[in-house]
Amino acid sequence: MSEVLIEPAGIPRGRAMIERAEWAARSFATYDIDSVRRICDAAATALAVRAQEFADKAVKETGFGVAEHKRIKNEACSTGLWRRYNDHDYVSPIVDEESKIAHIPRPAGVIFALTPSTNPVATVSFKILLALMTRNAIVISPHPMAKEVCVEAVRCMAEAAEAAGAPSGIVQVVESVPLITALMQDPRTDVIVATGGTPVVRASYSSGNPAMGVGPGNVPVLVDATADIKAAAQRIVASKSFDNSILCTNESVLIAEESVAHALRQALTRAGAYFVEGEELNKLRDAVFPDGHFDVACIGKDASWLAEQAGFRVPRSTKILVAPFDLVVPEEPLAHEKLCPILGMVVVPTAARGIESARAVLRITGSGHSASVHSRDPDLIMAYSSQVPVLRVTVNVGNSLGSAGIETNLAPTMTIGTGFFGRSSVGENLEPKHLINHTRIAVNADDREPMPALSGLNPWKPPHGSVPAYPSPSNATEVTLTSRPAQSFAPSVSTSDDVRDEIRRIIIEELQTMIKES
Repeated sequence: MSEVLIEPAGIPRGRAMIERAEWAARSFATYDIDSVRRICDAAATALAVRAQEFADKAVKETGFGVAEHKRIKNEACSTGLWRRYNDHDYVSPIVDEESKIAHIPRPAGVIFALTPSTNPVATVSFKILLALMTRNAIVISPHPMAKEVCVEAVRCMAEAAEAAGAPSGIVQVVESVPLITALMQDPRTDVIVATGGTPVVRASYSSGNPAMGVGPGNVPVLVDATADIKAAAQRIVASKSFDNSILCTNESVLIAEESVAHALRQALTRAGAYFVEGEELNKLRDAVFPDGHFDVACIGKDASWLAEQAGFRVPRSTKILVAPFDLVVPEEPLAHEKLCPILGMVVVPTAARGIESARAVLRITGSGHSASVHSRDPDLIMAYSSQVPVLRVTVNVGNSLGSAGIETNLAPTMTIGTGFFGRSSVGENLEPKHLINHTRIAVNADDREPMPALSGLNPWKPPHGSVPAYPSPSNATEVTLTSRPAQSFAPSVSTSDDVRDEIRRIIIEELQTMIKES
């Protein structure tokens, strides 16, 4: 008797999701730029309208962060992101007459996106909009700790996109953890975009499919003798306390030049910092890093909660805890990444020694991610940026929102590429351009061979008619097949005849299978 192999629960459903996403991606790849912009605008607006609601639900479900700050991120990654890119075109061909090369944007196809618990809805919105801007289908896999709010956010944007003319299934969400591995490894998944912890990123890279993952942060921030001390202190405290420090771009270790260390300490205190020293420092270290490892229960908790857990109290106005230590070495827990408002601090005799300390911080973890500097000295800024092994250095701005592109002109992102330094396949803030390839039409460079008149030609059909529903199984009833109303703004490539042909194909394949098995 032959052995019967039983597939893990949910695998057939995962295959069905990918099949539907693949169908939607093929259809979406024929849309023109006006259709794409209409869909993106609808999806971004739908999320922004509920930004505060989703922020409140995220804090309630995960138990950490600040709702008002999450609202800011939700808005920045919906209508804010769309305003940044709404005049960009990732659809229409580009013709360079001088080089005699034409570029045709080609979507990746099906994107499988993993999102974290720390920035749940903002990351969901960010990745969905990048996929829609580039005519890709996307399947979102939310972190289990933020599953409910993320599922609701995905459905909100999916419904808005489809109502504006996107194909059915262009945006989907995985609600079952066992499906994740199956979807990661499915050969029809064209690219994985992973935002989360190191295990998640490593799993995506080992899936066998193309992947874009990001490494952990551990941001050093240098304040030198030329800095505006008051401004630096206010920016650092505001950044470190933003959403209780759960952005991976938050400052981790403050490195102060000795000549301004005292003044900086006073300015930090006035801005809302509490310096933890003596026995309190030992208690805090033990509470947050039991056995030398960061306690995940501390993620996104506020300064008062952290102090209480350590066995001491701080003023109610305290925004962050500053924990001084002497040496940046791996054995010092406070030199490691801290996703909570605890800022390590070391004092160095010179700015040059400060650069060495920043490099030491990043040797522990965080290479390729980001660093920050508060200085008015161009030479120091250039030296710091060229010697510290990161791919983004913010200057005179809080790094939480600075490296994320919200308070700088970097590309706004919830996915920080760490490049070769951080073992990542992308070295920039993730943006739409990373989710397309270009087919290049290269004409004979000989001047005697003319360039064909390609300018103005558009291979994508202008939309009209209706989008057919996703083909249903052949054993579905007629009511099921026709119950979903047609949507407007569809590309002309899809017709009702296409649907009937697809259904016939499925029926024939099923009959052939039955004959072979009989």
